[in-house]
Amino acid sequence: MTAYTERAKGSPLADFLGENAQVLSIAFFFVVCVIFFSATTDTFLTAGNLLNVVRQAAPILIVAIAMTYVIVTGGIDLSVGSVIAVINAVVAMVIAAGMPWPLAIVAMLALGAFIGLFQGWFVAYQGIPAFIVTLAGLSIFRGLALYLTKGYSIPIRDVDGFLFLGRGELFGIPFPAIVAIIVAIIGYIIISKTRYGRQVVAVGSNLEAARRVGMPAKFVLMSVYVLSGLACGLAGLLMAARLGSGSSNAAVGFELQAIAAVVLGGTSLMGGRGTILGTVLGTMTIAVIGNGLILLHISPFFTQIVTGAIILMAIWLNTRIFGTNFRFGLGKGGK
Repeated sequence: MTAYTERAKGSPLADFLGENAQVLSIAFFFVVCVIFFSATTDTFLTAGNLLNVVRQAAPILIVAIAMTYVIVTGGIDLSVGSVIAVINAVVAMVIAAGMPWPLAIVAMLALGAFIGLFQGWFVAYQGIPAFIVTLAGLSIFRGLALYLTKGYSIPIRDVDGFLFLGRGELFGIPFPAIVAIIVAIIGYIIISKTRYGRQVVAVGSNLEAARRVGMPAKFVLMSVYVLSGLACGLAGLLMAARLGSGSSNAAVGFELQAIAAVVLGGTSLMGGRGTILGTVLGTMTIAVIGNGLILLHISPFFTQIVTGAIILMAIWLNTRIFGTNFRFGLGKGGK
């Protein structure tokens, strides 16, 4: 009886490996990528290059953390790149018009949250699939950025405090990386240690069941898109500060990288399960691959092929190996 029970329960090591298989697999893949590029290039492991990798990965990680919440609810946000472009362009315009940069930062974060609220309302309270709402947002907000800038870049000059956000360092660490680490820690604590985090997971597991036990299911569903918009606002600010300009062409293809980071990290496409640690590892893996390919003098456009392949592989792992179905928010409206 005892031997049977022990076999049925499995050893602690086997249970740990089973519960964390996807995170461990992406961690292994990340290490392999680091070893490969370290062996094939002379500059990959230099301090300057590693700092450049984390600086460039910071905006993607910030958006990917919020995207984890969205995908945990069974949804998707295809508009993140376009929302970043709007923030990127508008902040350059308002600073050029004389708005103090601290006020501009607050205004852009509020604008990002409002855009997320706008899209989340359609998903949660109007029952429109997230895929459709955010696909429309992808077009609307990119078009708005183009309209506002007329297709030109808007320079940000003589605003050292604002430019520090994207170019500054603290204790030798790029400031954008510090911001991204703080966001990742907060994201982990909220989803794993708070009541709201449990509600997000519950809504992703079964929205109707969550509603029937008294949870504000529709509000929670809407709120994750607010988080996504807020993250886009922060990422757009960091990108504008790093480049020293606002452009409607910012963050093209950003949504693919963010989604790839999340699904590669092991967040379930079905909803109801997600991991912030996996998202961090997924983001850094994509950043390392992109940087390594450039150091190998391979066309940067090839990274799009790699990103697409990563998404396909991650979806295949979810559907075939880990037994989930692929829906991407087509049935997660506010019903």
